[in-house]
Amino acid sequence: MRGETLPNGVQNVSSNDMRLSPAPVAAPVDTPGPLAATLAMFAALLQRADVAGVSLRPPPPLPTTCCGRGCNGCVWEGFYAAAAYWREDAELRLQDRPTP
Repeated sequence: MRGETLPNGVQNVSSNDMRLSPAPVAAPVDTPGPLAATLAMFAALLQRADVAGVSLRPPPPLPTTCCGRGCNGCVWEGFYAAAAYWREDAELRLQDRPTP
């Protein structure tokens, strides 16, 4: 599967390519898809919080250890679960604040 790009934007490499290729990296921010939508959601909620004067904890960091093999329990699954929890918490903190 040399050169295959997985749905999460990670470049998949075979074990033979691992010697020659750098570690896979996350998709660029401007790539359409779930990562771009999640990052846009973070930005929108952080902006709303800033305008409303509400302090939010930082969003979860992007994974850095994905091997690109589509593992069950992939670090990206954990990231998106953490992102959903962060969104729920942020929306709860903002629900009593009017949107300008």
